[in-house]
This record gives sequence, C-alpha cells and structure tokens, in this order.
Amino acid sequence: MPRFYCPAPLQTGLALSLPAGAARHVQVLRLQPGDVITLFNGEGGEFDATVTRMGRSDVDVEVGEHRPLEREAARAVHLLAGITANERMDWLVEKATELGVASITPLMAERSVLKLKGERADKKLAHWQGVAVAAAEQCGRNRVPTIHPAVNLKEWLAQPKGDGQRWVLSLAQGTQPLAVVNTSVQPVVVLSGPEGGLAPAEEAAALAAGFQPVTLGPRVLRAETAPLALLSALTVL
Repeated sequence: MPRFYCPAPLQTGLALSLPAGAARHVQVLRLQPGDVITLFNGEGGEFDATVTRMGRSDVDVEVGEHRPLEREAARAVHLLAGITANERMDWLVEKATELGVASITPLMAERSVLKLKGERADKKLAHWQGVAVAAAEQCGRNRVPTIHPAVNLKEWLAQPKGDGQRWVLSLAQGTQPLAVVNTSVQPVVVLSGPEGGLAPAEEAAALAAGFQPVTLGPRVLRAETAPLALLSALTVL
C-alpha cells in the first residue's frame, strides 16, 4: 500500500486535502477515488486513508483506521556527519533513515568540500529533510528523523551536552573496536568526518569534549560508508 507523510493532525473520520508533495505522488501513481493509501504524520503509528477526490493539482482523502505501529530502532543513534560531496550526502541521509537513525546534523568540517551558509544552507537543509521523508515513506518508518542545520564542530560542542554516549570514528592507533565500547543501549552521538576524515585539531577537540574513539576495523571506509556500517551494527536486528 503506498505510504505518504502528512505533517498535519490526523484522526479517524477526518476529511482533508493532502500536502502538495503527497498529492503529486498520488497523481503520479495514477490512484483513483476509492483507492486506499497509508498516511503518517510522525507523531506515532499510521492511518489508512481512502482517496475521495482527484483534482488537477490536489487530492482529497478520508482518514480511516489508526494502527499503532512503530518500526523504530531500540537505540537512538544521532549522526554528526561530515558533509560529503555531491550526491553522496543525499545517499547518506537516505540510507541512514532506512537504517533507523534518530537525527542527522551535517557537519561543516575543515576538510568538507561543500561549505554552506545563508540561503544555500536553507535550501540544502530542506532538500535533505525531503530525502529523509521519502526514505521514511519507502522503508515503513512512522517517524521521520530530524535533519538539523549544518554547523561546524566548535558550534556543536558549544551546545548543551545531552544524555548518552559520544563516539568518534577514528583511525588513530589504540582506538577501540566497536564490540568493546558497545556495552549499553544508551542514546549515542556518532561523529564521523568528510572525505579525508576529521582534521587532527577537530579530532582532538572531540576527544577533549568526551568523545570516545571507535574503529570499525582495519579497512578504510568511505566517508558515507563508515557511519552506515556503524548504524547497521547498532540498529538492525
């Protein structure tokens, strides 16, 4: 059954017009009045909904039964991920959403190729949030991970420290493997660098702020692969 994110109050029996993005998707699929779809608004569970009218650019539905289904990972993993080049960041956001990430903060690291500010940063943020929405629709999640505004590491470290663990993916000698440090189900922030990794000063700042260095093994993984490999180990049953 096609699934659509509908960021609006939903309740059984409600008649509403779908948001523009969802309406376009329904039209692309050539659904007709009487067809049943699934709606979720990120507040928990999902709803059946029946298409009642197909306009030229709008679609009306009637909301049906609520199903209290959740497909979230048992552990909240928050990525602080160095911004990668071109479509690789899109791919990271998409796959991290599928793997159950709780949130992603794009990191403007010293070695990041892409630097964001102003209107360009706003457009990228909206684009990445849209990628996360589409991935949640596809994979069955009923909650969409938050994509936070891009920051540099100094800005992020200046924010209040939350609960849980802090890990930084590192190739430094003496770094402990994931199997050794992964001993609880506490929320965790995972810091990973862009292409070329974190600069030495950035990694030192992270360690000074309480991040524990973690390695995924002897092979050097790409910037978009490493956090996904860790997410897979932590969130996939």
